[in-house]
Amino acid sequence: MKVIFLGNGEAFDERYPNHSHLVLAEKTAIMLDCGDSALRQLWKYTKDHSLIDVLYITHRHSDHLFGVPNLLGRMFEEERKKDLTIICSKQVKADIKRLCQHSYFGIDSYGFKINFVIAEDGGGVEFNELKLSFAKTLHTSYNLAIRIDDGGKAVCYSGDGPFNENTEKLYKDADILMHECYMFDQRIKGHVAAIDVFEMAKRQNVKCLALAHFKRKFNNETRVKVKEASFGTGLNIILPKPLDEYII
Repeated sequence: MKVIFLGNGEAFDERYPNHSHLVLAEKTAIMLDCGDSALRQLWKYTKDHSLIDVLYITHRHSDHLFGVPNLLGRMFEEERKKDLTIICSKQVKADIKRLCQHSYFGIDSYGFKINFVIAEDGGGVEFNELKLSFAKTLHTSYNLAIRIDDGGKAVCYSGDGPFNENTEKLYKDADILMHECYMFDQRIKGHVAAIDVFEMAKRQNVKCLALAHFKRKFNNETRVKVKEASFGTGLNIILPKPLDEYII
């Protein structure tokens, strides 16, 4: 598998695209979250509008969701024919339908079939060669972290929100965990501090920890602190830049 880090920023940072990733397996391409600025990174990476098989949305906040109407609209404009599967919670499914109606009123069909699959806390979905599993985090909005298993390899993505017992189990032995990190050592409601992610990743034997989504006012400061602290953690910690790649 290969991960393309589309974006690594929080909601309001003009310097960094929204937190989002593209996971490429042998038969399947999955986009994880679709904020507006992350979507533009996807278009920089590929002009193949049939590349994505699955779109997964962790939760309903704008920096993870509001790019969906433009994604579908551009696929429509480029005359995509291949089915697209969107995996999300029931609430996000309703949000997507409302967003699309509001954004491009009058477009009743995109020219390709959209299949919605509902993700549930503690549940799982199989798609082609992949096994997808979900667990709820402690975010201010209902957020489902995801684990993607493929032939003994595992990619995990937190979306937003601190971990709990169930998400820790989800992340166990992951080859890479892309986790949000708002501040270095300050715990802010709905988000997680880097020092806490370090300890959790060690407990769960995470092989590579990719941190992103730093609070914009302290972005550079937090990055420096994470880099300095990473040498003493015993972890493989990376701070990916937009469009960086990681091969498992």
